[in-house]
Amino acid sequence: MSARTILVVFFLILACMLPVYMAPAQEQEQDLLARFEERVTEFTLDNGLRFIVIERHDAPVATFYTYADVGSVDEVKGITGLAHMFEHMAFKGTSAIGTTDSAAEQAALEQVDVAYERLRAERHKGLHADPDKIAELEAAFAEARDAAQEYSTPEFEEALERNGGTGLNASTANDRTDYFVSLPVNQTELWFSLESERFLDPVLREFYVERDVVAEERRMRTESNPFGRLLEEFWTTAFKAHPYGEPGIGHMSDIQSYTRAEAMDFFHKYYNPANLIVAIAGDVDPDEARALAETYFGRLPEGDRPDPVETVEPPQIAERRVTIEEQSQPIVIAGWHKGSVNHPDQAVYDVLERILSDGRTSRLYREVVEEKQIALQAQALNGFPGMNKYPHLFLIYGVLNQGQPPEAFEEAAYGILEDIGEHGVTEDEVARAKTQARAQLVRQLQSNTGLAVLFSYHEAVTGDWSDLFTYLDEIDQVSAEDVQRVVGETFTKSNRTVASIRTETPDTEEDMEENMDAEAEG
Repeated sequence: MSARTILVVFFLILACMLPVYMAPAQEQEQDLLARFEERVTEFTLDNGLRFIVIERHDAPVATFYTYADVGSVDEVKGITGLAHMFEHMAFKGTSAIGTTDSAAEQAALEQVDVAYERLRAERHKGLHADPDKIAELEAAFAEARDAAQEYSTPEFEEALERNGGTGLNASTANDRTDYFVSLPVNQTELWFSLESERFLDPVLREFYVERDVVAEERRMRTESNPFGRLLEEFWTTAFKAHPYGEPGIGHMSDIQSYTRAEAMDFFHKYYNPANLIVAIAGDVDPDEARALAETYFGRLPEGDRPDPVETVEPPQIAERRVTIEEQSQPIVIAGWHKGSVNHPDQAVYDVLERILSDGRTSRLYREVVEEKQIALQAQALNGFPGMNKYPHLFLIYGVLNQGQPPEAFEEAAYGILEDIGEHGVTEDEVARAKTQARAQLVRQLQSNTGLAVLFSYHEAVTGDWSDLFTYLDEIDQVSAEDVQRVVGETFTKSNRTVASIRTETPDTEEDMEENMDAEAEG
């Protein structure tokens, strides 16, 4: 989640709960925290699984949200994209749910694994592999895969939807994987039963079918998409050491080669109770939730919380650049390394983001879009990639008008930053950025899902869900001098990575004829 998203949810909560008069910011924060402390119940099971229950009795519904503290940042070479696979495997069920014959299916799945291992072993021979044998093994693998799929049913998903479930989904980011659904509150026990079973007894059925789906997703999102290719080139250039430099969807060769056994090993390491947080927001009885948690989630075996990523991105000592020539709209992405979401200047960067690109009075919009008409769109972003759990990047990007070279956008954007570094920003700009944050958040009324996401995110990343209530005060404490300082410290040339799409000039008819003649002579 970006810092902007966090603020969106936070200020919407504020708008819903504040009294008519506006007290000083620190009093608002303390009052809001006190109100939520009355509505929030926390408990941790003996196996280490943490629960946050947020009571909101507006309607007889609730959002159930499971936050797994694992994402692509936790992968290594060879299994990149495996965290994303669990988004696709999320609703495949268990040995008892999602199958027409559990025993027969298990035997069939084992045959699939054996067939694939034989195929992979032959492929690993490289130039010495027998093409005829590979074709034979591919056919055997496909036959085994199709036979196992005959036992599969969408029972897990259908059980929730049949009982009023809405918004059923899962998502994966660099730093987290989450599973969520909204249900009538009288179906609370159904959710506890199904969700706990998913982590107690997962069956990664249709694994190789979904692996092919992910491979196609990569083709569509990255390999066939100029902006997707540019984005991947950008972050692999910006990060030399830290796994933020790996594509979240995975490398194609990894997607096409990892096994169900490797996926299960990954699951047992990162999906144990100590690495999970459950947040429930809505018309829920916390005592009932605790009792159901003990009954169902208490069955999960205890595990160790995985170590964090220890690789640290070294300081960047020189500007890095990558340029792609494409028959597409010119685009520029520039990024500068900065601290994690827990860095003391995080709020300063958020204010800077809004000064640069929030609304028509922002500096980027006014100069780059409106006055110079270099770009159709220009945006600053405090936090890329991931959930900002580890040190990441501050981005400025622009989608340029046809005929505008990347250099024009860069010159204008860097000029704005240099002006801020030399002359600072005005108090009006800082005040406007804070006001814009509040106004934007009030307009975007959040659901129980937003509360569950926000609370679990802060619990996982900062260590305490209540930290979100200190953020208003941190924003209000940001000064014009703070903004000028971080610009001077962060936005240096040596700390900058730039990726751009330069619109390829189509060959003239004469050029094409010359190229064809040269190829013919060759």
